[in-house]
Amino acid sequence: MSSKDTAHSAQVAAPPQAPATPADAGDAGYSKALKHRHVNMIAIGGAIGTGLFLGAGGRLHSAGPALALAYLVCGVFAFFVVRALGELVLYRPSSGSFVSYAREFLGEKGAYVAGWMYFLNWSTTGIADITAIALYTHYWSLFTSVPQWLLALIALAVVLAVNLISVKYFGEMEFWFAIIKVATLVGFMLIGIFLLATQHDVDGSTPGLHVITGNGGVFPHGVMPVVLVMQGVIFAYAALELVGVAAGETAEPEKVVPRAVNSIMWRVGLFYVGSVVLLALLLPGSVYSGDQSPFVTVLSKIGIPAAGDVMNLVVLTAAMSSLNSGLYSTGRILRSMAMAGSAPKFTARMNRSQVPYGGILLTCAVCVLGVGLNYLVPSQAFEIVLNIASLGVVSTWVIIMICHLVFVRRANSGLVARPSFRLPGSPVTEITTITFLLAVLGLMWNDPEVGRRTLLLVPVIAVALVAGWFGIRRRVTETADQELSDLTK
Repeated sequence: MSSKDTAHSAQVAAPPQAPATPADAGDAGYSKALKHRHVNMIAIGGAIGTGLFLGAGGRLHSAGPALALAYLVCGVFAFFVVRALGELVLYRPSSGSFVSYAREFLGEKGAYVAGWMYFLNWSTTGIADITAIALYTHYWSLFTSVPQWLLALIALAVVLAVNLISVKYFGEMEFWFAIIKVATLVGFMLIGIFLLATQHDVDGSTPGLHVITGNGGVFPHGVMPVVLVMQGVIFAYAALELVGVAAGETAEPEKVVPRAVNSIMWRVGLFYVGSVVLLALLLPGSVYSGDQSPFVTVLSKIGIPAAGDVMNLVVLTAAMSSLNSGLYSTGRILRSMAMAGSAPKFTARMNRSQVPYGGILLTCAVCVLGVGLNYLVPSQAFEIVLNIASLGVVSTWVIIMICHLVFVRRANSGLVARPSFRLPGSPVTEITTITFLLAVLGLMWNDPEVGRRTLLLVPVIAVALVAGWFGIRRRVTETADQELSDLTK
């Protein structure tokens, strides 16, 4: 080997030296207060949310038992996305997460699109969450007379207060929310298995495989309803990428992240697919509805005292958990963007507890608009924002996979080093995942009532992003020039 080749090999093999300043200016100032158990439970909480506790009811009604297959397929692709993000996190942990990686691998325009689409996702999801909280609270007669918009506002105020105190309080709140959700699902599954094993009467008939075969089979309404629910199923997995954001505020991401990411797959199989299969074996899909949690439906049918009240409380917890996570993640993402000039300056501000309160308050401002939506159209508020949020979810996941493709390409060129924790099958895995996600969006056109209207928003969002970029590109350039100047001093 020539001396030139030897020098080149030594350069590639040598470990990269730590930069004098953070790779992402938005990473400076965080407390690193999240513990192993916090991050693990944030991963679980991201995998179990309102998409399962509430959304599965309406989807079972329209798609039937084949919903389990939809959850499995989408779950596999969701795992690929999180595994790719996990590899990027171990390469360089950042509270800016995929926005920070988009900046490095796709440029400032890529980071701008990634950040604002993620903000669109979580700000509209926040509206869906506070709407769901208000709907769940109305389940109890004590709150029936309280306006839906007021309940939504109270929920927003409570979660905002917890987020602003410190990241440790956020972690603790999310930890216990996840414990409640997991314990409830395990409890329900044990009850379901008992009902199946003992052939206990459920709503006038015995549970079992005949419940599926006697009511139209696995695809009672054909394949198309199953395809159409894919959009909602992907939304159910929307918070999985929180692991990447939370890794920026933990002291040992290299130990925590692989364990949290790898556990996602079996959680998806057990909690989502397993729960839906049990629900399908206990009652026909036609019995479930989008107005009530499918778990509440089953427990109410078998006459368990206060079962509906307990499950409704858990579903309420799931919605609070989602809102909590949304405020947390958008605060960090917006700060990363603000430090680069692509978000308002005030979103970079942090309080004494090292919480980026500016970005959190901006997300809350959009959620307040959701309170108005609950006042104007309370019966349609949830469905309206749910579909807008799904666009943000799909775009976020696509950007993560594109970032990973570029990352691997640079690694193959010797420009960066891949960690041992890797996404398998690159680049086929990324391309297949991106194709699947875009196909789900395209197939939404077959749903004229909701899906088609959602797709018609894409050009509107695109125009808004282009206009916004022309409005801030000068500030982005000035910020980049200032950073370069500071580094060369």
